[in-house]
Amino acid sequence: MANMQIEFYSNSLVRPVTFKLFLPNDPRADSAPAEEGPIKTLFVLHGYTGAAENWNLEGLAQQYRFAIVSPSGENAFYLDGISTGHKFQTFLGVELVDYLRRTFGLAKDAQETYITGLSMGGFGALHTALAYPETFGKVGAMSSALIVHGIAHMKPGEDNGIGNYEYYRECFGDLETVDERDANPEVLVKALKTAGKKLPDIFFCCGTEDFLLEPNRQFHRFLESEQIPHRYLEDKGGHDNDFWSKYKVEIVNWMFG
Repeated sequence: MANMQIEFYSNSLVRPVTFKLFLPNDPRADSAPAEEGPIKTLFVLHGYTGAAENWNLEGLAQQYRFAIVSPSGENAFYLDGISTGHKFQTFLGVELVDYLRRTFGLAKDAQETYITGLSMGGFGALHTALAYPETFGKVGAMSSALIVHGIAHMKPGEDNGIGNYEYYRECFGDLETVDERDANPEVLVKALKTAGKKLPDIFFCCGTEDFLLEPNRQFHRFLESEQIPHRYLEDKGGHDNDFWSKYKVEIVNWMFG
């Protein structure tokens, strides 16, 4: 196995960036049994104020034989922001995927490329998978910060205790129209459905004491109303590692088991 921190220049972010990569073995090595097929890849997205990490999934990665890619989304919600060097959606969904394909032979198609995240990273995982369904075949999200409706129509000078108007505008663009644009995962779902395109397999969950519970329930109701197959679970717990430690295993087993 190998744990690596890799640096390369990102055209999307206009600077050198680093990401973490865990490989259970070298997929190009002669010792890799051909009958096992291509190695699968799991993108792991951190939450607000967090940093790139592999969530201690090495044991499961060894068991199921998948690579773990952990990029940094800073605090940008994994979206293309409005200023130069803030194209985090393009970085994650296009540039980093292309780099992994060319350099390591990973993430070649949706059948072997999955994505997961928690909190801000849960939003990022859902949004990225829906924005690039031809790339990501499965998405698992925990305690997702599905905050679009909560920040819609926010005014200059306002602050919700986590971020101010200027911060959300940088990440999401015009807040007067944010719930009508593709920064909103619901808009992406409707567009894919209208176009008759296949959506990724979706599994998301939230704790019953989590402050983000209602936005997750709302997204679940939306998917039901659109007749989009998905798996949604609630369980006792808050916005904390106790809940995430349990459900990161549930998600990996659902994806690879």
